[in-house]
Amino acid sequence: MIAYRQRGLINVYAFAATGVAIGFMLFYAELFRYMVDGGLSKRVNLLAYCLAVFVGMSASIGYLRHRGYSLHILGWFGGMALAARQAVLVAACIFTLMFATKDRDISRIFLGTYLVGLLGVLTFVHAKFPKLLAQILFSENAKLPTIFIGRGGDLENLDSWIGNRGHLGIQPVGFLSETKPTRAERAIAPYMGRIEKLGEILREHHIRQVILMEWTIETDTVEHIIEVCEAEGCRFLLHNNLDARFARPLIPVFEGGRHFLALQEEPLEDPINRAGKRLLDIAIALPVVVFAIPPLAVFVWLMQRLQAPGPVFFVRPRGGQNRNNFNMLKFRSMFAVEHDINKQATTDDDRVFRFGQFMRRTSLDEFPQFINVLIGNMSVVGPRPHLPQHDEDFSRINRAYRVRSLVKPGITGLAQISGYRGEITEPEKLHRRVVMDLQYVTNWTLWLDIQIILKTVVQVLFPPSSAY
Repeated sequence: MIAYRQRGLINVYAFAATGVAIGFMLFYAELFRYMVDGGLSKRVNLLAYCLAVFVGMSASIGYLRHRGYSLHILGWFGGMALAARQAVLVAACIFTLMFATKDRDISRIFLGTYLVGLLGVLTFVHAKFPKLLAQILFSENAKLPTIFIGRGGDLENLDSWIGNRGHLGIQPVGFLSETKPTRAERAIAPYMGRIEKLGEILREHHIRQVILMEWTIETDTVEHIIEVCEAEGCRFLLHNNLDARFARPLIPVFEGGRHFLALQEEPLEDPINRAGKRLLDIAIALPVVVFAIPPLAVFVWLMQRLQAPGPVFFVRPRGGQNRNNFNMLKFRSMFAVEHDINKQATTDDDRVFRFGQFMRRTSLDEFPQFINVLIGNMSVVGPRPHLPQHDEDFSRINRAYRVRSLVKPGITGLAQISGYRGEITEPEKLHRRVVMDLQYVTNWTLWLDIQIILKTVVQVLFPPSSAY
């Protein structure tokens, strides 16, 4: 199957790239001894450093798998980006070994210049070698002459995929359909007639793979196609086009011996992931609550006494995880008078007193929410919570809005650091914010939380124009 070819190409290439990195170290060590006075001490255990390079390159295989679809077309820029990540991992392993063994014999100049050279060597290898390796692994004998079966208009959906899989041996031979194909489809693969001619075409053209383009063909027809493929010893693939039909990605789930399709990934349903996120929340919130909020609350109280007497905190219900409301804490930034709490704050809002404007611009009014984080009804990072009435209003504008509630709301979030904060004045702003929130829900990692927190700190120090 084509997926195994791609996986095998990545694994073979990872092994080859690791060999290049180790070979370059051995070659450069000899060159360094020859070129530099004093060179590299013979007491240096070069084998140990080669092992460190092996560990670093092995750790980078995840980067290769991530770029697997386009590995053969990385080019110079993509090759350099991948090489830089690998060089960083190799450097981390090398210097860890050096400090752990307290190696005083190894030349720091040798290591530094090796890493710079490795960046150049890997960039060249990534830009030139994957496509060549694919040609070697999937030579003429490994080609996959392929027939596509479907309705007119279906083949265009796979145009880019077909064009980008040639290095794995896929050769489009023709298209079978009960309806007339489009001109664009005939450019992808020539029309070869109706499905009833399948057996004859498989034998005549030595077809090795048949791809059925859609799920909606009658069961009897699909069964006939499968029987013909089996009789001719031909691979059969059924293209899952449900994503296009429902205009959203569907995630395959295999659980308890049964196959399901889900609307999104939910990494925070893993108890270990939840525990890691909770530990990060506590590690950040506890020092803020103990050391920062008490003196800050006194200062805010004094400024409120001078400009807008009233309670220190503003406590109102917000929409939480699983659509359960909770009371969210903020330092009060508006005058303590009756006003419409469902009205969003705007630029130069006359409900906000002067120091309140400063707090809102610098996000100081949000600090009491770290208490909510310690209680457990909020997280440091997550979709921003809204008033229950706003939740109702927004869910009518964007049908996927409620999916945000699958995770805890946060003090900051991916949408906020991406520029989507402040007043929601039009549906497009809401749609963009929801897209970012859903991306967070489905792609959560602990590292993503850390990145969002660091970018939030930068925005607190240098507030964007949308902060008011």
